Amino acid sequence: MKSSAKTFSVCVFCGAKPGLPSSGHRSDARKAGRLIAEQGWQLVYGGGSNGLMGEVADGALEAGGDVLGIITQHLVALEMAHTTLTDLRIVPDMASRKTRLIEESDAFLVLPGGMGTLDELFEVITLAQLNVIDKPIHVYNPDGFYNALITFVDHIVAQGFVRAQDWQRVQFHDDLHAAILGTQLSLTKKPS
Repeated sequence: MKSSAKTFSVCVFCGAKPGLPSSGHRSDARKAGRLIAEQGWQLVYGGGSNGLMGEVADGALEAGGDVLGIITQHLVALEMAHTTLTDLRIVPDMASRKTRLIEESDAFLVLPGGMGTLDELFEVITLAQLNVIDKPIHVYNPDGFYNALITFVDHIVAQGFVRAQDWQRVQFHDDLHAAILGTQLSLTKKPS
């Protein structure tokens, strides 16, 4: 039986597609899941079995980790749900899914992905900017995957549409282990 104490939960946002075969994103996603599980933390993610999402869940499960997936009924109907998770919760729509992912998590780790991943990243940045949440946001940036995004948001900051301190809440890492460990280190470094 599990302890009643809440386990530190890291939400991973990443692609439902695997990316290019030569990219190494699949192995990085599986390693991320494994590293989260090895820390004794819970993995929270979008509940899918495809792409990087499936890899991160499989990595955590293979390491004996606790995995919470949150997925929409629509995606379940398309047979995209990961059926061997510790806990799979089905919600009615994508907005509910994002809300639940955010509520269930203590920190966020963003791996490479597409539009959905960017949507989730900007949702948590916006909520942090509005002081609705105060949770660490760490982005794994292998081989400069997110460099163009960094340049663009730096431009938006320079144009006065985003405060620099809000953008600085997001920590970018080219090392996967540092990105994962940074999610909890950010919490412990906060002033009391």
